[in-house]
Amino acid sequence: MEIQTVAIIGLGALGILFGQQLSKALPRERLRVIADAERIARYQSEKIYSNGVPCDFAYVTPDEKTTPADLVLVAVKSLQLQDALHAIRHQVGEHTVILSLLNGITSEGIIAQAYGMEKVIPCVAYGMDAVRQGNQLTYHHMGKLAIGPLQEGALPDNVRRVADFFAAADFPHEVDRHMAKRIWGKFMLNVGVNQTVAVFGPNYGAVQAQGEQRETMIAAMREVMAISIPEGAPLTEEDLAFWLHLLSTLNPEGKPSMRQDVEARRRSEVELFAGTVNAIGARHGIATPVNRMLAERVALLEAGYALQA
Repeated sequence: MEIQTVAIIGLGALGILFGQQLSKALPRERLRVIADAERIARYQSEKIYSNGVPCDFAYVTPDEKTTPADLVLVAVKSLQLQDALHAIRHQVGEHTVILSLLNGITSEGIIAQAYGMEKVIPCVAYGMDAVRQGNQLTYHHMGKLAIGPLQEGALPDNVRRVADFFAAADFPHEVDRHMAKRIWGKFMLNVGVNQTVAVFGPNYGAVQAQGEQRETMIAAMREVMAISIPEGAPLTEEDLAFWLHLLSTLNPEGKPSMRQDVEARRRSEVELFAGTVNAIGARHGIATPVNRMLAERVALLEAGYALQA
């Protein structure tokens, strides 16, 4: 069954980035953005721009009963995931496939609890340096989505469906036959770069250059390497080198999402990063002092301003 309609929930950096790319290949009525009425009114009034180009999305509310979408992209932050799962209920049908663009290592499992693991394809968004400020998204590198089975083996039909659709739409993607390691590798990068730049600032350039911030970032990443072993997705020095090289290709003036949260005085995803690392470390008796320090520093930052939703 070919993929013909796509629904996106979440117009943060990744929702805009990949939504605009898909809009180049799909008729407007076949690409839906799910949002509440208040957000839709604001999006239509203020417009949304991707590298200066206005995005012409078709919006539907969560209560609007449409035919199910063939593909749903979940592009919200982890703090909004449960609300998003309820909001997409009318978009999910018998043959719908769901991709999570969220950070962390838990979102696929959470989505599967709501809609079934057979509908969820493991996915990692990586290589982008997008920054959203207000209604403006800017980026130098779009990055891509990696999709595939958790462990090497026969390629599931749903993965083939999505890969064929992405290829026909000229959408940046790759098929990885061992997504467990890819998901953990991206988690390792996020734990290091997101938290270090969030705490010390100001941008990717600060951790691309040699110095204390880069050393802190790598130390946090190595703690993820340590906990990945008993968790069954052992990361190696080769994986560390891969993700550090990827980091080196990003725009030095770009900022990871957690730094953008701090600057906007929003609640961050620190629990998704250091919180997860520290909890897993404690379960296996593995010390994670760098992530404990980063969690404390983020808590101090957040305590210094009135948190916004």
